[in-house]
Amino acid sequence: MQALDWIVLSATLLFIVGYGTWKTRGSKNVQDYIRGGNQAKWWTIGLSVMATQASAITFLSTPGQAFHDGMGFVQFYFGLPIAMIVICIVFIPIYHRLKVYTAYEYLEGRFDLKTRSLAAILFLIQRGLAAGITIFAPAIILSAVLGWNLTLLNIIIGALVIIYTLSGGTKAVSVTQKYQMAVIFTGMFIAFFIIINSLPEGITFTKALDIAGASGKMDVLDFSFSLDNRYTFWSGIIGGTFLALSYFGTDQSQVQRYLSGKSIREMRLGLIFNGLVKVPMQFFILLVGVMVFVFYQFNASPLNFNPEATKAVANSQYAEEFNNLQIEQDKIFHDKQLIINKYLETKDEKFAQYIALANEADKENRETAKDIVKKISVETDVKIESNDKDYVFIHFILNNLPRGLIGLLLAVILSAAMSSTASELNALASTTTIDLYKRNLNGTRKEEHYVNATKWFTLGWGILAIGIACIANLAENLIQLVNIIGSIFYGNVLGIFLIAFFHKSVKSKAIFIAALITQIIVIGLFLLDNFELINLPFLWLNFVGCSIVMFIALLMSSSALDKKDKIILFLLTAILGFFLFNII
Repeated sequence: MQALDWIVLSATLLFIVGYGTWKTRGSKNVQDYIRGGNQAKWWTIGLSVMATQASAITFLSTPGQAFHDGMGFVQFYFGLPIAMIVICIVFIPIYHRLKVYTAYEYLEGRFDLKTRSLAAILFLIQRGLAAGITIFAPAIILSAVLGWNLTLLNIIIGALVIIYTLSGGTKAVSVTQKYQMAVIFTGMFIAFFIIINSLPEGITFTKALDIAGASGKMDVLDFSFSLDNRYTFWSGIIGGTFLALSYFGTDQSQVQRYLSGKSIREMRLGLIFNGLVKVPMQFFILLVGVMVFVFYQFNASPLNFNPEATKAVANSQYAEEFNNLQIEQDKIFHDKQLIINKYLETKDEKFAQYIALANEADKENRETAKDIVKKISVETDVKIESNDKDYVFIHFILNNLPRGLIGLLLAVILSAAMSSTASELNALASTTTIDLYKRNLNGTRKEEHYVNATKWFTLGWGILAIGIACIANLAENLIQLVNIIGSIFYGNVLGIFLIAFFHKSVKSKAIFIAALITQIIVIGLFLLDNFELINLPFLWLNFVGCSIVMFIALLMSSSALDKKDKIILFLLTAILGFFLFNII
């Protein structure tokens, strides 16, 4: 990084933090601090909702996901527009009518205090873990690539977020997220056009798509109903809908974004805006990754994009074996260029098949390299990330962008980390204050007391998130890790809300016991899948968890069910039976 990059990076981040702190200082009541005074317009809500979901992991991992596996990951988001419509019709009117500060307040009125507290605690557990990961994700990658101290990076990112979130609460989060999204969109569009312009002369965007298509990177839709494939049309439509319903409808980090809306109309428009823009946005980010793949068809790439992995191999007994793989990789690279040029000249499908074979050889070579890194990690007992998906895009940025733009793209990554973490800390503190502290505190206190309590909880959760980031472990792919954490808890919480909305015959005792049992079952299913004893991809955990809690709650209330609920119970029995048969 050059001086200009440091100036751009520092100026961007300091402006966002400084402006957010100054603009929203002085909140003295809970209404202003937690609900932002209910002044947010629909575009602010929409951008804030998007910024909360679009963490740094999105902009680091997603291009790398596309580089390795193509555009199929976009199917993960297919259920999101459906979920937005359902939330606008069902969830928002209830939250707005009851004037709740958190989603979990509703559950006490419908059931009882212990059910409300259980849902709030499940949220605090999963979102507290996720907050640490959203800090850790950019820190581990920037640390490896730039040589920056990992612990110091975790502290800097966390501290910057704490400053303005603690100062202005929900309004500060919403105000800063507008500028963070502006930085993010600007940086990603610039990166995209630079990639296209960096391709060899004569390789137009259309030809780049042809190359990507011949390499299998443009296969967007997979209609197979197979649990062996993690991302399919059906897992996106069904599992993705339930994940999005849980996340946007019951996760306080998102609910708090639209509860700050000026009216029910503004809340709905904000979510519809998110539903319309989110899928194209993810498609575009994946397309950036595919274009990076095309770029590296004409420019040499490392065998493993993680510099820490390459360094570890160079100092090991496997250095010669790794060098031989690199020589083989260079040969594949040069052969592939000749095949690609022939394919572009003739459009003969025979050469498309040769491209596919060359890519398969490339993939096998890279997998062998990863195996070497894993061996070194085991033998030295030092954690080294062998899977380099998260490092692909940052490698391209640092090695191919001009001065100044490197700083801007790093600002994109850190802005995304800050925007997502700010929403999480804000929601964690609000839920702790409203659902646990205030609700269980004897006597009444002044508004200022609860504002100060929320600030202290913001600080506490921020410090905890930094601590989690400092001890976080490596994962196969960071964007998957965050979604896995959510999927373990989301289905259960969504099931509680759906029972509350639509099944009045189910009482508090049944749903509370059902939720406890379901959480144990879902964690068990995840562990069994992790040890490859069953086959249940994490995206389906949302659907299965929701179905299980509803099934148990309805079963426990079977004597009081009406005809409609009995039909639903029968359908849930059939659905769970189908999954049990297919995962074993």
